[in-house]
Amino acid sequence: MRTGIGYDVHRLTRDRKLILGGVEIPCEMGLYGHSDADVLIHAVMDALLGAAALKDVGYHFPDTDPVYKDVSSIKLLGKVREMLEEHMYLIENIDAVIVAQKPKLRPYIDQMTRNIAEALKVEDKQVNVKATTEEGLGFTGHLEGISAHAVCSIVPALDYMQDDRVSSSCAGCGGCPRLDAK
Repeated sequence: MRTGIGYDVHRLTRDRKLILGGVEIPCEMGLYGHSDADVLIHAVMDALLGAAALKDVGYHFPDTDPVYKDVSSIKLLGKVREMLEEHMYLIENIDAVIVAQKPKLRPYIDQMTRNIAEALKVEDKQVNVKATTEEGLGFTGHLEGISAHAVCSIVPALDYMQDDRVSSSCAGCGGCPRLDAK
């Protein structure tokens, strides 16, 4: 099993939509960034890429590339899933937390969870999203920005495949009556 951590932060600004976990949340301020600035998805992507030792979000989707201007981070998360598949990794679980003083995020958490699970082609129960405030402290508490942290576990797909080369019987089962009759 491999574990990865991810962290992202974006400052709040006017004239931007607030997108978290692929959900547009009604708010007078949004997050500043080259893409849609979805800190939750960025933290999840960095956790997954880190677990697979595949560098980070900025390496694969640089903010200097116009292709990624205002791009949906959920679409980029799908590309991260494809990278994991190419390297034969399976996602075990993801646990993430959004740190934001405002707005209250509880009404949107379930949809964020579904969006992440759908983009990664995993079950909802493999993704956990939560939100907290910093009780008015720090840059998030002063409404200067929003941050997110994520942790994930992945496993090589080969760990789930039986290796029938270690046994003389089929599928490594140890034998069956058919073989004993010979």
